[in-house]
Amino acid sequence: MRRLAVLHDETIVSAEAVEAELSADAPKNTVQADSLSVSVETHIKRYFDALNGDMPPPGLYGRVLREVEEPLIVATLAITRGNQLRAADILGLNRNTLRKKIKELNIKAGR
Repeated sequence: MRRLAVLHDETIVSAEAVEAELSADAPKNTVQADSLSVSVETHIKRYFDALNGDMPPPGLYGRVLREVEEPLIVATLAITRGNQLRAADILGLNRNTLRKKIKELNIKAGR
């Protein structure tokens, strides 16, 4: 219900909106997750292949998270037209956590 309240501008959320939201999420999200997972796996494989057998420098996990986090937040803010509450909901973050990350990453946020 919270997600519906955040994502819909209407004061009263209709039964049709609830049904549409529930039916739209399940299969579509699985396909998107699979597709994202395949993309990440492909990119990581290319990264290791480019090392030609050498070991990557320490801190790879943190580096990958930093490199993904900023464009993910920027893209999510763009599709929500800067609405941080909606962006936080989409990302599965608390609004204050998103604001902290925006500040830490020096992201220009509209709202």
